[in-house]
Order: sequence, then C-alpha cells, then structure tokens
Amino acid sequence: VQLQASGGGLVQAGGSRRLSCQLSGSILSTFWGADIDWHRQSPGKQRELVASTASSGHTNYADSVKGRFTISRDNSKKTVYLQMNNLEPEDSGAYYCNARLASGETFWGQGTLVTVSS
Repeated sequence: VQLQASGGGLVQAGGSRRLSCQLSGSILSTFWGADIDWHRQSPGKQRELVASTASSGHTNYADSVKGRFTISRDNSKKTVYLQMNNLEPEDSGAYYCNARLASGETFWGQGTLVTVSS
C-alpha cells in the first residue's frame, strides 16, 4: 500500500490549488474504511493537521483553514482531495497525506510542496 500525493506548486496569494492523495496497492474496501488526513509542515514550524476525513464521512479542519479549504474523497478512485482557496503565504509548506486503515496500519505519502507568493 502506498500513498501518492500530488498537486503542489507555486500560486499567488488569493489563488487556489487542489491537492490529491491516492491510495494505491489496496482494494476499494480498504480505502472505504480508512481515515485520511492532510498535514502541513511549514519552514521552522512543527507538522500540523490541516484537514481530515473519516471513513464515516465526518470531516474536520484546523481553525486556520476553515472556510477556505475543503477535504473530499472519491472512493471509486481511492483518492482524497484538498481544495485550497484564498491561499495565504502562511499556507506555504510541504503537505503530507496520512492514511489510517481499519487494520491499524498507518501510511504517509511523500509530501507535495505548496508555495504561496505574496
């Protein structure tokens, strides 16, 4: 099982970006039962939880991104998306996806870099 994160890049402040995280090497039911998060690590800061989507469909967001970011999942594609709107320079960093399977296993993606210019 692997997590493949993509979608990072350079964007101007106020712009939008969509990140993708695909779970490969697993059957669909494995993805359906997984809780998946997006974390971010900005320069000089600790890694922080940005958004999460549970297998139940429940979502949660960090206060700093509420109203601007939306996490969603496409179970048929085994992919979780993070739609980021109205980006701010403070949103810059490496974004990592994390999957916690029903089996108890945890996987991390390789990270995708987002740079927001002012």
